[in-house]
Amino acid sequence: MKEIPRVIHSGFPAVTLQPDRCLPEYTALRILLVEDHPQLAESVAQAFKAVGWTVDVLHDGVAADLALASEDYALAVLDVGLPRLDGFEVLARLRGRGKTLPVLMLTARGEVKDRVHGLNLGADDYLAKPFELSELEARVKALLRRSVLGGEQQQRCGPLLYDLGTRRFSLDDEVLTLTSREQAVLEVLIARPGRVMSKEQLASQVFGLDQEASPDAIEIYIHRLRKKLEGSAVRIVTFRGLGYLLEHQDA
Repeated sequence: MKEIPRVIHSGFPAVTLQPDRCLPEYTALRILLVEDHPQLAESVAQAFKAVGWTVDVLHDGVAADLALASEDYALAVLDVGLPRLDGFEVLARLRGRGKTLPVLMLTARGEVKDRVHGLNLGADDYLAKPFELSELEARVKALLRRSVLGGEQQQRCGPLLYDLGTRRFSLDDEVLTLTSREQAVLEVLIARPGRVMSKEQLASQVFGLDQEASPDAIEIYIHRLRKKLEGSAVRIVTFRGLGYLLEHQDA
């Protein structure tokens, strides 16, 4: 695998990181990045995508508020100094709607009172600019570990095991070979035990806002996953008109 350059520009320290070789090329974790500096937003988004996250990039607070009210994200990275609606107000509205997804605030304001204000509004972490991209990634990964799996490193559905650290699936103690899209769909299903996921919900998690979400394509990935789960005690159940559910069949 070639080295993927990840550089922060415009006054931010340049940093080049090696891609994490233990991670697959694609995962189902969907992140919202809201940053009004286009070059910085693009650099961070490219780095997040290299890790394997689906990233939606927005540049103003009103758009961010609408997206957070209507879309499903694992985490938001939110700049404070946004046009139209600042990051503090976006965060306050998010928490006012009862949403608990983790939020990492970015700011050029290094004053303690600003950090305290953000944390009191419900921010989960705070990173002052300029920052090193490696630290941002580490903080995001730490928040995701705590929120997605409640601090646990593994999720299980019968003999199907998902390891968050390596982002690998194993079935009956054998590594399950999946394409990037199959991996993404299965991650969404195993992360929501007992919950029926519609094709539209799966598509939004797998494709994000910047790609054409194709609910019909989800049927193809579900079919392939069923083939790979055949003969095991794990199955994907179809609820007609509603969606899909991952379940363990008791012997």
